[in-house]
Amino acid sequence: MVEINDKVLNFSLLDKDGNAVSLYAMNSKYTVVYFYPRDNTPGCTIEAKDFSDALEEFKKLGVAIIGISGGDQKSKTKFCEKHDLKLTLLSDPEFKVAEDFGSYGQKMFMGRTFLGIRRDTYLLDEEKKVIKIYRKVKAGKHVAELLDDIKELEK
Repeated sequence: MVEINDKVLNFSLLDKDGNAVSLYAMNSKYTVVYFYPRDNTPGCTIEAKDFSDALEEFKKLGVAIIGISGGDQKSKTKFCEKHDLKLTLLSDPEFKVAEDFGSYGQKMFMGRTFLGIRRDTYLLDEEKKVIKIYRKVKAGKHVAELLDDIKELEK
């Protein structure tokens, strides 16, 4: 499980086009790694669209965005095409990266318990050290909160 001030281990996962994307290849001042439960579900769609809509603002602040969930390349492709998403979404079909971060485990929904990816976000610095962790993120407000926090770091 990743904690504040931990340096995140490098990982490489496939994007919607089948290209391997490595965390350490992100040459940015900050990197946002956000985990979301599933492509094309209501909350995940809101969150992905919010990130995609704010992508230029993040870029101006020197921030790279990576979204990670289970599912395969086809699922990511359909999700991006259906909602015109411009951000990098990666497939973690065996949930290895999500487990390493501590964002995979037991969840409860409508009285049912199951294993899955939790909606968590990690803000990393240039050296890929964790600056801030957002657990149990609420879609719809999170991107604005994250932008505010990054702007505050820039002061």
